[in-house]
Amino acid sequence: MKRIQILLIEDNRLLREGLLVMLKEQPDFKVCASPGNSDALLRAKKSKPNVILLDLGLRSQNSLRLLGLLKKSAPDARVIGMDLVPVQEELVQYVQAGVSGFVLKDATFNEFLRTIRSVAKGANVLPPLLTDSLFSQIVQYATHKKKGNPFASVRMTRREREVIALIAEGLSNKEIANRLHLATDTVKSHVHNILEKLALHTRLEIARFAHTSDSY
Repeated sequence: MKRIQILLIEDNRLLREGLLVMLKEQPDFKVCASPGNSDALLRAKKSKPNVILLDLGLRSQNSLRLLGLLKKSAPDARVIGMDLVPVQEELVQYVQAGVSGFVLKDATFNEFLRTIRSVAKGANVLPPLLTDSLFSQIVQYATHKKKGNPFASVRMTRREREVIALIAEGLSNKEIANRLHLATDTVKSHVHNILEKLALHTRLEIARFAHTSDSY
């Protein structure tokens, strides 16, 4: 059986060593690890990995810059970005720089393994919670270099668009409920769905999105 050659780049020593032990238990993996300094580039050249697991929050250096250097050192390697919460503004940059998949650090270990194996086979993988969100739309936009605004293709219902517009006006959930003749809990549900689809975290971010997007 041909094993998947993996390079793990993580500067948190405890996390790096823990992942290294668990990954090495997989019979189809051959793994080496690096704290993320210049050693990562040397290991990438030497080990010729099929998959590089890259911490997107390296303290020791800029992860995006390191990604560019890694793609030169190991051009055939496919890169999986590891992060707690993907930062919306950075997604396009990472995809355009060569990331083939993302995994959240709160994913289960089985999800982590599936992501590695899928990416090694040529798939582009997103975290399940973000598959139908703005996250996937941005990835498609960056991958295919579509013209126009990537936010415009997010699938919103008519009611969700109405709620976004009213949030942008500064209305509270209760005020939105009164304006649209809905129950307050229904409005809360719409807001929750909007946050998930747009990969946002607060109402303020929804309002900012509405003011900066040509779609609203």
